[in-house]
Amino acid sequence: MTEMNRSETSSHGSYTAEQITVLEGLTAVRKRPSMYIGNVSTEGLHHLVYEVVDNSIDEALAGYCDNIRVQLHLDGSITVEDNGRGIPVDLHEKENLPAVEVVMTKLHAGGKFDANSYKVSGGLHGVGVSVVNALSEYLEVEIRRDGKVYHQRYERGITVTPVSVTGETKRRGTKITFKPDPLIFAETQISFDIIAQRMRELAFLNRGVCIDLSDEAIARERSYCYEGGLRSFVEYLNKNKEPLHPEIIEISGERQSVTIEMAMQYNRTYNEKIFTFANNINTREGGAHLVGFKTGLTRAIKQYATQSKMPKADVDKLTGDDVREGLTAIVSVKLPQPQFEGQTKTKLGNSEVKGLVENLIYEKLSIFFEENPKEIKIILEKILDAARAREAARRARELTRRKGILSDHSLPGKLADCQERDPARSEIFIVEGDSAGGSAKQGRDRKFQAILPLRGKILNVEKARFDKMLENQEIRTMISALGTGIGKDEYDPDKLRYHKTVIMTDADVDGAHIRTLLLTFFFRMMPELIERGNLFIAQPPLYRVAIGKQEYYMKDDEELNAFLLQRATNRKEVFLPSQGEPLPAERLIELMKTFARYDEWLERQSKKGIHKGLLEKVIETFSEQRLSPTEHESMAVLKSELEQAGYDVSSIEIEEEQRGYDLEIWQPTNGQERFRLSYEFLQSVEFKKLLELYEQLEMLHEVPYVVKDSQGEEKFDDPRRLFQFLMDEARKGTSIQRYKGLGEMNPEQLWETTMNPDKRTLLQVRVEDLYMADELFTTLMGDKVEPRRDFIQYNALDFRELDI
Repeated sequence: MTEMNRSETSSHGSYTAEQITVLEGLTAVRKRPSMYIGNVSTEGLHHLVYEVVDNSIDEALAGYCDNIRVQLHLDGSITVEDNGRGIPVDLHEKENLPAVEVVMTKLHAGGKFDANSYKVSGGLHGVGVSVVNALSEYLEVEIRRDGKVYHQRYERGITVTPVSVTGETKRRGTKITFKPDPLIFAETQISFDIIAQRMRELAFLNRGVCIDLSDEAIARERSYCYEGGLRSFVEYLNKNKEPLHPEIIEISGERQSVTIEMAMQYNRTYNEKIFTFANNINTREGGAHLVGFKTGLTRAIKQYATQSKMPKADVDKLTGDDVREGLTAIVSVKLPQPQFEGQTKTKLGNSEVKGLVENLIYEKLSIFFEENPKEIKIILEKILDAARAREAARRARELTRRKGILSDHSLPGKLADCQERDPARSEIFIVEGDSAGGSAKQGRDRKFQAILPLRGKILNVEKARFDKMLENQEIRTMISALGTGIGKDEYDPDKLRYHKTVIMTDADVDGAHIRTLLLTFFFRMMPELIERGNLFIAQPPLYRVAIGKQEYYMKDDEELNAFLLQRATNRKEVFLPSQGEPLPAERLIELMKTFARYDEWLERQSKKGIHKGLLEKVIETFSEQRLSPTEHESMAVLKSELEQAGYDVSSIEIEEEQRGYDLEIWQPTNGQERFRLSYEFLQSVEFKKLLELYEQLEMLHEVPYVVKDSQGEEKFDDPRRLFQFLMDEARKGTSIQRYKGLGEMNPEQLWETTMNPDKRTLLQVRVEDLYMADELFTTLMGDKVEPRRDFIQYNALDFRELDI
C-alpha cells in the first residue's frame, strides 16, 4: 500500500476557508432524502459511500491524492480515507465556523464552486458529504494537515463536538467514518460487490490512483490500481473474449476545456459493450458524449470504407449497429460544468459535448485507420458480416411475423395463459419439459399464473448471432409469450405481459444448464427485465420428509439438518460437564449448525491437501494461544506447539520481504506423511473463517457430552459423534425423499411447495457487479475453453455433491 505522506501544497494549489462557498443550509435532507440520493433503498444507501469517495477522487483529479482506502466495518459503519490535502479547518469568515464544519453541515457548501480549487469534480452537485452527514446515525471526520490531526463528530447532521487537535502527524489527508441511519434506511447493510464495482471503475478511470477496499464482516480485501487507465479497462472487459485485433485503440485530447478519453477494441462476439463516464460518474443512460462517440465512429469507418473503394451499395447499407457489433469501448469525458439529467446522474445533458467528442473521435480514428490498414481491414470484414446478418435477421423477423409467431396478436399454442390482464398482477413460469409443464398447468392458479413449458435446451445466445437466435423455436416461443418483441427496433420492455417471470427448472445438472442458458438470454437480450426486478428463479424443495401422515418440504441440506436437529432435541437432552441444566434446544441447534459449517470448511481444506487433524491442531493452537495470523511471531509459537504434540516441523524461509515463512510438517504416527502449511494460507479468508467458527463452538470443547432421555444416557467425547448420533436418532420414524426433478411432484405438491405465493421462496435475479456478471457469462458460455476450465477447477471444491 502506498504511504500516505505527501508534502504540503504550494501557494498556487492552496485550499483554505476562502475557497468554501455557502449556498444554503442543511434542512430538508432528512425530511426528503430521496430528493438528494435518489431513494432510500439499496441504490441510495450505496450512494452515500460513493459521495464520500468522490470527494477523494476530486482531490486526485486536482493532483493531490493517489491513495484511497475504503473499509466496511462489522457494525455497519464505513471508513473512507485519502492522502489528499485534507478539508480546511480554518475559520470561515462569512459563517464564523471552521471550514470543515461548514462543509459537513451546510447544503451546497464546498470547494467545487470555486474554479481555482477544482477544475472538474464529480460531487453530487456540491451537496455530497453534507447529505451523507445528514443521513448518518453518526459521522466522524479526522483531518491531517499542517502537521496536526483534527477531529470532529456529528450525529444525524448535528455537530456534537468542536473541531479539536488530537495529535501531530507528518502525513496529510481526510478520514471520514459514518454509519447510515437506520431511521432513514430500511436496510443498512452495504454490499461489498456493489462497492467493489464502483471502486474498480474509479481506479480504471483515474490512472495511477490506488483504491484499497476491505470488508471486516467477510474478511475480503481488494486492491485496485491500474497504470494503463482506460486501456486496462478494455483489457479487463475483453480478457475472456477473442480480440479481433491485438492493439487496443486509444484516443485522448482536449477541446474547449473538455478532456476526452476513449479506448476500444473489437472482439469476435456479437455483443456491443460501451460504457460512458462524465467526471468519473457512470452515465448508464449515455447522453451527449455517447451520441458523439457513436456518430464519430460511424463517420470514420464509412469514410475509410469509401476511400478503400468498397462498393457504394455496401457502404450505404452499413448502420451504426453494424459498426458496433463486437465492440468494447470506454468513453470518458471530464468537463468543468457538467449538466446531468436526473438527480442520480445517469445521463449527460451538455449538448456542446456531442460535437466535441464526435470531431475528436472522427479525426483521430481516421488517422489511426490510415496508419493501420491491416486492423481496419479486419474490422471492416466484421462489420460487413454484421450487415449481412442484420439483413438475414430482418428477413427472418418478417417471415416469423407473417407466420404470426412474433406478432403481438398471437400467442404460442403451448402457453397456458392466465386470466389476469394487468401485467403487474400476472406471473409466468418458464418450465423445463412437458412433464413438469403438465404438473404446473394442473397445479397453478389460472387467475394470475401462466405456464410456458420449453422442450429441451434453448440456444446459447452468447455464441450465436441474432439471425441464428431467431431460428430457435423455443426462443421465438418465449419472446412471443413475454410480449416485449426483440431487436433494437422492436424490443420494448414496457410491453412485458408478466411482471414476475419465473424460471423453474429441475435441481439436477440439466436443470442448472437450462437455467444458465435462460439467464444468458435475459442478460444479453432483455437486460431491462433484470434491472427492473422482473426476473425470478423458483426454489423447488430438494427434500420431502414424511412422518406418519404429515409431510414437510425442505429446500436444501441446511434446512433438512435444522429440521432433524429440532426433532432430535424434542427427544434428547444434552448436558455439558460444567452445567447442571441441559443445553436449551435453540442453543444446541445453533451450535450443531455452526459445527456442521465448521466441519464443511475443514473438509474443503482437506480436499485441497491439508490434513484435517493437523489443521484442527493449528486452529486450536491459534485460538488457545490467542495468536494473530498477521504476526510473524505466531509461526514460532505454532512450530513449538506442534513439536510438543509429536509433529516434526521445519521452517522454510520465503525470500519475499514481510512474508514470514512456511512450515513443513511430518506426522510420524501417520506413516511419515508430509504437509506444507503456508504462511499465506494462515492469512487467508478460509483460515480466518475457520478460526471464527471454532471460537463460536467454545461450549462444545468441554467433554464429555452427556445425552439423556427416558431410556438412559450416553457419553460422547467428540462433537462429530454427538452430531451424528443426534441426526441418526432424528431420522428414526421418518421417510426422506430427495427430489431430482419437478416431474416427480404431483400438481398439488408443486403448487404447495413452489408456486403458492403464501408459501414459496423465489430468488430475484439482480446484477450487483455488471462487469463481473459480463465476465462470468463470457467465461461460462463463450467460445474460449481455457477460462471455463480454470473456473471449474478453481470452484470445483466448493461443490458438496453433484447430481448427474
